[in-house]
Amino acid sequence: MARLMNKLAAQLTRLVVFLSAILIGMTIASPALAQSANPSGANPKSTAPLTTPAITPKTSVQPYLDRVVKNISEFQLSNGMKFIVLERHNAPVISFRTYVDVGGADEDPGKTGISHFLEHLAFKGTTRIGTQDFAKEKILLDRQDKLWNTLKAAEKLNNPAEVEKLQAEFKTLDTELLNVSKQNEFGQIIERSGGVGLNATTASDATNYFFSFPSNKLELWMSLESDRFLDPVLREFFKEKAVIQEERRMRIDNSPIGKLIEDYLPAAFKVHPYRQPVAGYAKDIDSMDRSDIQAFFKKYYTPNNITISIVGDVNPGEVKTLAETYFGRLKPAAQKVDRTLPVEPTQTETRTVKLSLPSEPIYLEGYHRPALSHPDNAIYEAIASLLSDGRTSRLYKSLVESKKIALTAEGFNGFPGDKFPNLIMFYALSAPGHSVEEIQNGIDAEIQRLKTDPVTQVELDRIKTNARAGLLRSLSSNSGMASALVEYQVKTGTWRNLFNQLDAISAITPADIQRVAKATFKAENKTIGEIVSDRSP
Repeated sequence: MARLMNKLAAQLTRLVVFLSAILIGMTIASPALAQSANPSGANPKSTAPLTTPAITPKTSVQPYLDRVVKNISEFQLSNGMKFIVLERHNAPVISFRTYVDVGGADEDPGKTGISHFLEHLAFKGTTRIGTQDFAKEKILLDRQDKLWNTLKAAEKLNNPAEVEKLQAEFKTLDTELLNVSKQNEFGQIIERSGGVGLNATTASDATNYFFSFPSNKLELWMSLESDRFLDPVLREFFKEKAVIQEERRMRIDNSPIGKLIEDYLPAAFKVHPYRQPVAGYAKDIDSMDRSDIQAFFKKYYTPNNITISIVGDVNPGEVKTLAETYFGRLKPAAQKVDRTLPVEPTQTETRTVKLSLPSEPIYLEGYHRPALSHPDNAIYEAIASLLSDGRTSRLYKSLVESKKIALTAEGFNGFPGDKFPNLIMFYALSAPGHSVEEIQNGIDAEIQRLKTDPVTQVELDRIKTNARAGLLRSLSSNSGMASALVEYQVKTGTWRNLFNQLDAISAITPADIQRVAKATFKAENKTIGEIVSDRSP
């Protein structure tokens, strides 16, 4: 029994980690309902220290929020690039977030995973950073691309001797490139200058680049960040391809939940590109070459498609002056890109994806819901909080504590993205001796109760209190605030909707929750995903 429980615990951990990895960067949990994962930074500038108020159902946090909003400014360069700046001086640090409005949903069939691939390569430097002699390196890079095409042609012709010869040449050329480059010089410059948290995320909706610097390094950030979008070199292409292929094998090919999600998305979305995996299909990654990445970069990494948020110990006037100097060098887009995506038709029947794998049983279900910008977004956030937010949620208390049919029962909004109409989802890992059918019935019972019985005032007050507390927690983090501001700016048209969301949540009534629940949680709007264990007893 102990051995079995250890296996179940390990599977549960992998499930939670994987689903968390899917959510990080792929969606923005409403800051009014989500806790900050890494509080840092400081409160906005004021004549006296700004103390976060104690939160109760009747607490007004508006004066606190008004002081934050007062310190936010925005501007746009002549090339179309937008900036949002939140000035707060309690600590000499700045968090930066560069938000490129392109992700997995923008990828053409046959080129899936290209956004993620480009994100990896964006850390490899420029013609000045990451190389000892770029003129020599450029010659070698061109030779490498030609050799790759020759190698692929030989593989198609099934010529083993020629393939072996070309692979040896490729390995030698790779060594020459390694000797002429300076690996990770971009990251080393940032680390030596006091930078922390250098990273990036690729999502269905966007690609984000971020880190934090001491406030006296503002101009260095301007120089480094603008250079990698003005003058990037996509070096170490084939090394990164191998890394990305291994990531895919680990997270999808060798993961039961990864396999389920990859099959689930095309079932839930028949035409909208949310059906495509952000990691990319294996055959697409394998066939991709450097010219594909360069074309994608040229098409989407244009100033009008980039928004930057800067939060911390800065002077907005200085930020604008430096932005004009450095980012003003980027040329405007040569032509407007058609960003029209197929509209997902209304679902008319329950869809089911079932996999038989050597795994513990897992159950999930999702319902189509509107985009983040929809007026009912706050209500969906409240429903998700009520049903699946932590140990006080209805699903956890019912399935885990009361019925003991699940080891975990949770949910989330905005899958796999929330810029466009998406899914609200719930999932559970069945407890030993219990089936996915029991899980399904247990979730259905709670959803039906939501539709028939008005939410109690106690529960509604808890949701609203958590919303206020969550927003205040997000304000305490420079990096979290930078992320939230830019997400709301791009996805809803203005960063101010981040703060308006709190008003929308405060106005929710039990009737609102019933209305949205009845409209959403219908059998014909549901897509089910199951993993049934094929292990021997």
